[in-house]
Amino acid sequence: MRSVLESFLIIFIMSQNTDKNTPYRVLALKYRPQNFDELIGQDALVRTLRNAIETGRIAHAFMLTGVRGVGKTTTARIIAKALNYRGPEGTSDPTTGPTDDCDICKAIAEDRHPDVIEMDAATRTGVDDIREILDGVRYAPTEARYKVYIIDEVHMLSKQAFNALLKTLEEPPPHVKFIFATTEIRKVPITVLSRCQRFDLRRVDVETLMGHFQSICEKETVSADDAALSAICRAADGSVRDGLSLLDQAIALSDGHITAEQVKTMLGLGDRSKNLDLLEHVLSGNVAEALDIMDDIYKVGGDPSVLIQDLLDLVHQLTKLRAVPKLADQAMGLTGDEQARVAEMAAKLSMPTLGKAWQILLKGLNEVNMAVNPQSAAEMVVIRLSYSADLPDPSDLLRKLSKDGPQGAPVPNGGAGDSVSASSGGGVSASRGGLTVASSNSGPVTGVAVAQQHSLDTEVALSGDHLRNLEDIIAVLEEANEMVLAGRVYQMLHLVRLENKGDTYRLEVRPQETAPHDLLPNLSKILRQLTGKIWMISPSQQRGQPTLAEKAQIIYEQELDRVKNHPLMKDVYALFPDVEIVNIKQIKE
Repeated sequence: MRSVLESFLIIFIMSQNTDKNTPYRVLALKYRPQNFDELIGQDALVRTLRNAIETGRIAHAFMLTGVRGVGKTTTARIIAKALNYRGPEGTSDPTTGPTDDCDICKAIAEDRHPDVIEMDAATRTGVDDIREILDGVRYAPTEARYKVYIIDEVHMLSKQAFNALLKTLEEPPPHVKFIFATTEIRKVPITVLSRCQRFDLRRVDVETLMGHFQSICEKETVSADDAALSAICRAADGSVRDGLSLLDQAIALSDGHITAEQVKTMLGLGDRSKNLDLLEHVLSGNVAEALDIMDDIYKVGGDPSVLIQDLLDLVHQLTKLRAVPKLADQAMGLTGDEQARVAEMAAKLSMPTLGKAWQILLKGLNEVNMAVNPQSAAEMVVIRLSYSADLPDPSDLLRKLSKDGPQGAPVPNGGAGDSVSASSGGGVSASRGGLTVASSNSGPVTGVAVAQQHSLDTEVALSGDHLRNLEDIIAVLEEANEMVLAGRVYQMLHLVRLENKGDTYRLEVRPQETAPHDLLPNLSKILRQLTGKIWMISPSQQRGQPTLAEKAQIIYEQELDRVKNHPLMKDVYALFPDVEIVNIKQIKE
């Protein structure tokens, strides 16, 4: 009895020493999928390949494309094992299930089977390397059912190498299968793509990655916070291999429990709540508070470039929630409190403000990445965004113009020489690239911008009780954000008659020849929806009034002639014969 116990202890101790001496395998290799059941996030690809193998409709060449780490090479090996599966007896047909009981499949998984040849096209790009493959194609496989050639990063092959491959790829021997993998599908010649079955491997979504990583943590006897795994999944950007590498690093950093703070420190991420605080202060114009938060994030190791990217991500989520409020019910990679806070911020911010913030941050990200001092560049981006938050939206400016009266609008610059501005004040001032000239006439100068002409009167109520002309109609359309229709009314309709008969409006217009045939029916339908009135709009053969665009041009030309004939302008022309007036605006006294 004693000898039996001693033998058991010796075996146990030897097994423990063997485990300690076994080289460590990274998670990306240890948990690499070995069959279609273990492949995650590629349901369409798995379903197609399974049906093809089970029905015997197996293509001679496959093209697998996708971003790094989504399983292209892994899928190629799974296909090779599935096609060459013979089972423990050596008589089985190809399978789509587990292949652990097949010696051939074990050799393929260990990359030591002579009939499955893997080639890295990134290092073997020449035509001679392809000729080695072509020379072996003619020979039958030594043991397996098919001779499988897996060419990774196939887009790196030279033009001559692709040409050498074309004929064999078009009519290969029945015992040969080609499997290509690439991250740059556009660099692969169309003549090669047309000879392959193409499969696009998708980025794996955050929820699928979360479940996969949680199961791996359980197998590794490691616990992890959901917030920590969520941060790793977001940083992986859909790549399983990248995510497993980060998880491997997080496990090494932790003491058996992965926390969100550890992951944020490891990835150089800022606290999401602090990022929300920062964005809220920035969009409120609180520069001092925003800079204090940035300084705190930088002191704890936050990367300025990552911070700007996080702000971009938050602005993107805010914009999506503003455009589609029902998305607030989705997870969006946020905790419950963060999701509620983002939804509240989205309801307060306007689309122009969010669009402006996106453009400033997107441009600023490139500046931060190129700057000698990224933190200083990031602070400049935040300051710029803070001050831009105080600027009114274009819609607010239009409303103010409609209430206060026209203040003039710039005319598009049509010349490349000197420029002159005419106004209703007095005096002359010179500036670089042109002159600013004042008119002696104290009356207001009318501009020609479309927005100003659409806002000549005060705001028009959507009830439709005060519509007297096309300007009022355009104001109603713009208030409802029907900008395309408003522009067509401004440019293409000549008013003949507009009558208000209680619940019915009768509008007669003469459309220009370039007007769409459905302009009047669409206008009648939209106005009826907006005003609650019946609109009877009919075309007329009468000449009618000029279009609003023509009126604005006439007014501008009259004012231009008046400015040109001003004595002061005549003196300017005498000194600068080539001068050209490109802008007329009113300057308040």
